[in-house]
Amino acid sequence: MPSGAAGGALRTSKRTWQWVVGSLGVLVLLGICGLSSYFFVVDEPYGRDARTADSTPPPANLTRDISSRAADPTPLTVKEVFPGKEVVIAAEESKYELLKTQASEDCELAADGELGALLVDLGCSQFVRGTVRSPTGAYLATAGIVNLTDAAGASSAHEKIEPIVAGKKGRFLGLSAGRGTEAVTRDSAQAGWHERGHFLIYCVVAKANGSTIGEEDVFARQVLTDMIEAHLRGKVLEQRATAPSAPADPAQSPN
Repeated sequence: MPSGAAGGALRTSKRTWQWVVGSLGVLVLLGICGLSSYFFVVDEPYGRDARTADSTPPPANLTRDISSRAADPTPLTVKEVFPGKEVVIAAEESKYELLKTQASEDCELAADGELGALLVDLGCSQFVRGTVRSPTGAYLATAGIVNLTDAAGASSAHEKIEPIVAGKKGRFLGLSAGRGTEAVTRDSAQAGWHERGHFLIYCVVAKANGSTIGEEDVFARQVLTDMIEAHLRGKVLEQRATAPSAPADPAQSPN
């Protein structure tokens, strides 16, 4: 075998092994949420993602109020939600390739049916979403943040989404990123969601080859957790919820 091919095989093997190890903790979710075969509800962080989501802000940061759009009026931007060409979950792990992004004030592009109507009723002013490819290339996902009026609305959405999805009366919509990414837009894609402040966080995931995701597919669950808990909730909104502390006034410093 040529050395280049051998090196590529080794890198692929390493990436897969990293992802397998990172996915072992996802099995815990099977016993926590009672997940069905056609949707996932991601409620609590666990494993390595629990460390990300629950990490205490450094002392140099102060809490910023994101409980409502009145207190936190600055709109989300693509640069804030997806600042690079890759989504990095942890420095030592393989990265997700960012394929396409979208920011829009038309909230019915993010979800259809009763779910789309629910987001509008709860004051959705905009959303930002992006489609990524998993480190192994086997999965595609569209992850996004919906900007709602307040935390009460985000909490209400979190509770009302499950019966809508379970009853097939509405769903989150995937964002196609061109040829070969159509699977993420199909109604067979799996979904997860969470909340923080006045924001609703969601993700839909599908196998790149279009095959059905099984109920015990730990890799699909890992994608949902990576996108919802580790990246959007644990990094993007964590940064929004903290602010640099004001520098000390030299005039007030002791002699």
